[in-house]
Amino acid sequence: MNKKHYIPAVVTFLFCFIIFTAYSVKPENSADGHQYVGADKCGAVCHKGAAKGDQYGIWQGSKHSQAFKNLQTADADKIAKDKGFTTPAAETPQCIKCHVLGKDIDPSELADSFDKTQGVQCETCHGPGSDYKTLSVMKDKDKAVANGLIIHTEGAAFCQTCHNADSPTFKGFDYDKYWAQIVHTDPNITK
Repeated sequence: MNKKHYIPAVVTFLFCFIIFTAYSVKPENSADGHQYVGADKCGAVCHKGAAKGDQYGIWQGSKHSQAFKNLQTADADKIAKDKGFTTPAAETPQCIKCHVLGKDIDPSELADSFDKTQGVQCETCHGPGSDYKTLSVMKDKDKAVANGLIIHTEGAAFCQTCHNADSPTFKGFDYDKYWAQIVHTDPNITK
């Protein structure tokens, strides 16, 4: 290789490498670069106690918080086997998706703090919280939404992405009845 061309090629490579790494801050396949941080990072810190509407406590007492644990039973394994799966329910992606995030799990979207064994968590409905979990962002609803917070306007339709006839244990879904069991508003927020 001609020395005159070698030095510029190395400099160009280094320049491109530096620029690429400096601007590649998003995990490759994550939801707009946001990551799921887990219920303990959301609820246990800011959304607990009566003054905040006890969203974390409501979730902890719900079937959603136990959803992954339900996959770790002999009954769940039998259902998975009857559906033709060769892995235990707690290892079957088709089961895990609705018992954790309501979607296929992409490891690049999970922060180290995320624990799938906590089941259907805050971020299942409200989106990955890495960029809206800080107090300064959460105090501004528009800023939180701009940073990934999802506030559903069509709750029944969203819930039915998992609560539907595709589930082998589906027995019907009455949105109003089930929503009343998990409603978790913050009394400090006015619309």
